[in-house]
Amino acid sequence: EVAPVWVPDSQAPNCMKCEARFTFTKRRHHCRACGKVFCAACCSMKCKLLYMDRKEARVCVICHLVLMNAQSLENMLSAPSPSPNPNNPAEYCSTIPPLQQVQASGVLNSPPPTVMVPVGVLKHPGTEVSQPREQRRVWFADGILPNGEVADAAKLTVSGTSSTGALAVSHDPSKPISHNTLPEETENTLAFSRNITQVGSPVGSAMNLIPEDGLPPILISTGVKGDYTVEEKPSHISVMQQLEDGGPDPLVFVLNANLLSMVKIVNYVNRKCWCFTTKGMHAVGQSEIVILLQCLPDEKCLPKDIFNHFVQLYQDALAGNVVSNLGHSFFSQNFLNSKEHGGFLYVTPAYQSLQDLVLPTPPYLFGILIQKWETPWAKVFPIRLMLRLGAEYRLYPCPLFSVRFRKPLFGETGHTIMNLLADFRNYQYTLPVVQGLVVDMEVRKTSIKIPSNRYNEMMKAMNKSNEHVLAGGACFNERADSHLVCVQNDDGNYQTQAISIHNQPRKVTGASFFVFSGALKSSSGYLAKSSIVEDGVMVQITAENMDSLRQALREMKDFTISCGKVDVEEPQEHVHIQWVDDDKNFNKGYLNNFWFYLVLLNCFTCNSEL
Repeated sequence: EVAPVWVPDSQAPNCMKCEARFTFTKRRHHCRACGKVFCAACCSMKCKLLYMDRKEARVCVICHLVLMNAQSLENMLSAPSPSPNPNNPAEYCSTIPPLQQVQASGVLNSPPPTVMVPVGVLKHPGTEVSQPREQRRVWFADGILPNGEVADAAKLTVSGTSSTGALAVSHDPSKPISHNTLPEETENTLAFSRNITQVGSPVGSAMNLIPEDGLPPILISTGVKGDYTVEEKPSHISVMQQLEDGGPDPLVFVLNANLLSMVKIVNYVNRKCWCFTTKGMHAVGQSEIVILLQCLPDEKCLPKDIFNHFVQLYQDALAGNVVSNLGHSFFSQNFLNSKEHGGFLYVTPAYQSLQDLVLPTPPYLFGILIQKWETPWAKVFPIRLMLRLGAEYRLYPCPLFSVRFRKPLFGETGHTIMNLLADFRNYQYTLPVVQGLVVDMEVRKTSIKIPSNRYNEMMKAMNKSNEHVLAGGACFNERADSHLVCVQNDDGNYQTQAISIHNQPRKVTGASFFVFSGALKSSSGYLAKSSIVEDGVMVQITAENMDSLRQALREMKDFTISCGKVDVEEPQEHVHIQWVDDDKNFNKGYLNNFWFYLVLLNCFTCNSEL
């Protein structure tokens, strides 16, 4: 309700949550709720604040959690609710693992919180007997089955197993709820469309359960709804046999106490592919990850390097470093039996087919394997790499599958306009990208569309630009039916091509960047010049026009540039700079999520009672 006291930049050399050091590229962000200084990953949420007349403002993940808790609590208190059943801890205990609660609070060295559970549902020590064939039943530490029911005491005595690890409950945010009705729960307990899935961890609470010489444990359904067993040391032969048989359900691997990976062999766009899908990334603020890896001929072993990379992404997310659309993660060593594999480029699916794939609950990203020569473009200008992959495999805007040991699509940087706009040597600066900004190219008309709620970002980009040059990167234009692509040939030169949606006429073509140059002289005989450069648009204007353009942007007014010769009656082309409706493509999959708020409320209520 009251504006916070801002922490001065000079007193915050590091992020006040993950302690990442601020650099030229890793910038400071003030939380509008608490006034503290964070990095972009730790201050990435948005909330409506009272003191700002309920306008949306950037807040840190901690304040966002508190504000959502308060909102949910207020909503729940306004409506009568029945008292919890004292014999069912699932109704009143937090469903967030204790260690995760501590990490969310930022106090990493404090002891885990205790949870009060009725004595009647606790297991009795010394009465566990392990099951044969290295399979053990899954119980929570308080004796609750994965389906939320209280375990039978006799079963616990005969077949229960001790679990010294932390309580492991992995929640997936459900699909948004409409018309105040809950979605029906699917019959398949392993399917990703379940609203809430709870998985016990009888194999311990280690961050990485992947052995060096084998596969991680497999979660197996017993046929009883909500009841599972764990095969701790599955053999490669049996796993490959099950995957080759192609059953309806994927195999479920336990990577750590809160992270699962679903694996299935699928036929995708006439390619036999491994489909790896995570379940549990949402708990650490990371979008779920899907990796489609094309199978090698006569491949007899599951590529478990993917599992190790999933665990690394999970650990990075715990430290506050998450990947988003057009983000990347790189390898520091040999990966998938090649030193030439450089990392993954992550994309949000657009027009691609998702048929027969194992998909998690949104939001999720697809990881595309890239080569080491392509990593500079993934860092500096990822949209160029994404569209170049699309042109290579004739898929718009890019393929969702990965191919091992392929030829890199880019080599030495060479002569490109990007050398003037970004730093390929030290990565100290890059082309600024305003979220939601797109470039539309039509016949004799080019439109640069800026979302109205991105005014501040546009001003930052403009104020940092050279006096005579104004440049910026564009986002992928989902409204366009085609897009410019930059291709580097064998000689190292860059050429312009275009890719489009299959069997659809080209009306609007998207571009990846724009450059306004104020070096055109009045004596040239031109009003302005517009041309396509690589996969972007360059507009040459006079110094007077550049001043007028900057002034129009400051005043948030539309601006039109007429291109062509001075002595021609009709201009050859028009370039429009337009302010359009707000960009609302953020926090996708998290906001308006019924189950997500329920989990937050449960955590808040339990912590208050403790």
